[in-house]
Amino acid sequence: MTPLLHGPARLREDAALALRLRRSRFDAVIDFHGGPRSSLLAFATGARQRIGYTVAGRGWMYTKQVPRPRGHRPRHSVENQWDLAAALLPDLGRPERGGDPVEMHEDAATAGQVESRLRRLGIEPTHELVIVHVGAGNEFRRWPEASFAEVAEALASERPNRRIILTSGPEQAARAEAVRRLALERGAGAGAIAVACDLGLGELRGLTARARLFLGGDSGPAHVASTTSTPMVVLFGPTTPAVWGPWRGGAAPAETVDVGDLPCRPCDQRVCEPGDFRCLRGLSPDTVTAAAARALAPGLESGSDPV
Repeated sequence: MTPLLHGPARLREDAALALRLRRSRFDAVIDFHGGPRSSLLAFATGARQRIGYTVAGRGWMYTKQVPRPRGHRPRHSVENQWDLAAALLPDLGRPERGGDPVEMHEDAATAGQVESRLRRLGIEPTHELVIVHVGAGNEFRRWPEASFAEVAEALASERPNRRIILTSGPEQAARAEAVRRLALERGAGAGAIAVACDLGLGELRGLTARARLFLGGDSGPAHVASTTSTPMVVLFGPTTPAVWGPWRGGAAPAETVDVGDLPCRPCDQRVCEPGDFRCLRGLSPDTVTAAAARALAPGLESGSDPV
């Protein structure tokens, strides 16, 4: 997870990327994101077929536009994106959650990186590994550090051979370190909780695949984790599991935790109307710890757990 670029550096990177895409001479491009940057990059490819959502002011950048559901509807994002793929492949059919799981494969180089990382962190094959992703790109998805620390300490204290790795992007490294410090202050053993903030997506996926549990908010790493069979606990704030829940095989446990109905939820994540981010901060550590216990228990059903 590399640091985000801003300002002139971002413009230079985008210009270089657009040139590289143009030189690749793609036959077809599908814009699954639909934002201004991705629309422009799709257009820059010059591909004969450019497929994207019907978006005001940017639809002309595509050769084929696909209607996108307006407003907040309980339709999963995978189904929305499948519509784009079906515009290129009309015989694609409809997706099935259990039969068409999201996939991400591990190569030999990544496997070596994962094993090396575990050794550096002092984690042995006999240890039970738990990944807790504490990073988030915006305030709407930042569960409090103290809450993460309480859950991490509880998980670490349950079993002497359990090891917790707190993950985040480089820009959130101080946050991960703060969670570790707070967990240690609560009584977690110094060797039970480690921090890793410089992982690539492949390495994050490899660590998660070797873990007994992944726990984190609704963010990119949670969707990477959903490509494994590792049990998951995903915290939802302004978004909903119906749209953004883990899309994976039916045998892979996934607990989704949220506060339930609020007048302001779901929202567009631009301005918090109440001002206190209650949709996420209203989740109690006890509720999340209980969801983790269910996900860790073999043979038990997983499901949404409103507070």
